[in-house]
Amino acid sequence: MGKCATCGNEYDKTFEVVMSGKHFVFDSFECAIHLLAPVCPHCNCKVIGHGVEANNTVFCCAHCAGLWGSRGVRDRV
Repeated sequence: MGKCATCGNEYDKTFEVVMSGKHFVFDSFECAIHLLAPVCPHCNCKVIGHGVEANNTVFCCAHCAGLWGSRGVRDRV
């Protein structure tokens, strides 16, 4: 049985995530998102999709990136 890195729940159906060489064990995707997903610096939402990266910062969308001064960022080509 594994122990969730976020909530500490011991569960027989945990899964592992490796991110930047670090190993994490979770009991749900919700806990994995809570611990690992980046947060948009403009609107503070968790970026659980592809998001937009500008100036080494991850935003949830091009709109938020633009409001932080990023130029030429688009959600769609």
